[in-house]
Amino acid sequence: MLAALAACKTGQPAVGHAPANTALVPQGAAWAALWQQQSGEYKALCLQAYQLAALRLDQYLAQSHGKPLAVVTDIDETVLDNSPYTVHQALNKKGYDEKSWAEWTAKAAADTVPGAPAFFKYAASRGVQVFYITNRLESERAATLLNLQRFGFPYTDDQHLLLKTTTSGKEPRRQQVLQQYDIVMLFGDNLSDFSAIFDKQPTTARNAAALHAAADFGSRFIVLPNPMYGDWEGALYDFQYKLSERQKDSVMQSKLRNY
Repeated sequence: MLAALAACKTGQPAVGHAPANTALVPQGAAWAALWQQQSGEYKALCLQAYQLAALRLDQYLAQSHGKPLAVVTDIDETVLDNSPYTVHQALNKKGYDEKSWAEWTAKAAADTVPGAPAFFKYAASRGVQVFYITNRLESERAATLLNLQRFGFPYTDDQHLLLKTTTSGKEPRRQQVLQQYDIVMLFGDNLSDFSAIFDKQPTTARNAAALHAAADFGSRFIVLPNPMYGDWEGALYDFQYKLSERQKDSVMQSKLRNY
């Protein structure tokens, strides 16, 4: 029923450009970061996600399983809040780049996403192992562990932190965990945190895949809000990340619905 409801669409306004003096890339990200930092709605959505996750976890724990249980989580915008980095870059009219990102993560200064520490501590207290699958690089390992340990996240060791190696796709790392554990839940802010069916898909395909997987959201898949960045953005310009900021902005403005 949920899938059917999700598939129903009302008439959509025509696509049109924003006013010429409106820049979506990169300054627009500061507006998204402001919402993340200041709105009670953001906090409520995160708390809602993690409180629902605790209820679901209890249901999974009541079932029989062939292997020890585990949950898999992304890090950035799922357990750690990197909005200060987005603000810093946007106010300097810059987007993401590896050098500035590495400088930020080296500080180990990211705060937590509301509800995240409590949930993962609860999962650990029930004997559920926590694996952190992130596309941070090996060079960020020590600072990442330090940042997580500052807030008492469980299982913050080399065995449970699976960083990016040769590909940004996370399916091989999920399969690595599945060799020894039953993964009962996955957490992320990006659809690719949950399944390979979402990897590098154009907007229409990833949206269709989300509707097709409707029964998994709120059950096995727990999504955290992140309007600042993600594959939703990359899909708009076909993941051509080497485009200039002006070119990206032009593509994104062409996708806006206006009336």
